[in-house]
Amino acid sequence: VAKMPLHEMLAKIGELPESIRTAVRNNGGGHANHTMFWEIMGGSGGEPKGDLKAAIDRDLGGMEKLQTDFNAAGGRVFGSGWVFVTVTREGKLALASKPNQDTPLMDGQRVLMGNDVWEHAYYLKYQNRRPDYLKAWWNVVNWDKVAERYAAAREGKLT
Repeated sequence: VAKMPLHEMLAKIGELPESIRTAVRNNGGGHANHTMFWEIMGGSGGEPKGDLKAAIDRDLGGMEKLQTDFNAAGGRVFGSGWVFVTVTREGKLALASKPNQDTPLMDGQRVLMGNDVWEHAYYLKYQNRRPDYLKAWWNVVNWDKVAERYAAAREGKLT
């Protein structure tokens, strides 16, 4: 198990020894989620272009609907957790939310992008105003990085 890549460990979480499963779920899931989270931020928001924009329009009803549905899903997470956009090898997008540090990788899915909706991500600036944080977060999404992740998913290289 120790030599297994993280994405494989998370995909096979149910097969791992019971004695390490919780640690892998919390620490491994947290590492995978936060690695993606920091990678896709630092941009200036706006909207994606090209194939990614076409996929958002096709599968999620366009940017406005994506933001509305994503923010609503993030607002429904009780306590700590995440809201994600998942992506298949064929490029199909879907929304998912997970508690704590769980990740869609545990369900055999790939994560295109996601947002940490636990208060530690926003409390200093937004206190308990998660909806305000979710709305503002779109202003720092780096759509070029998200597009790179989308291309990698289509090539079977997104882990």
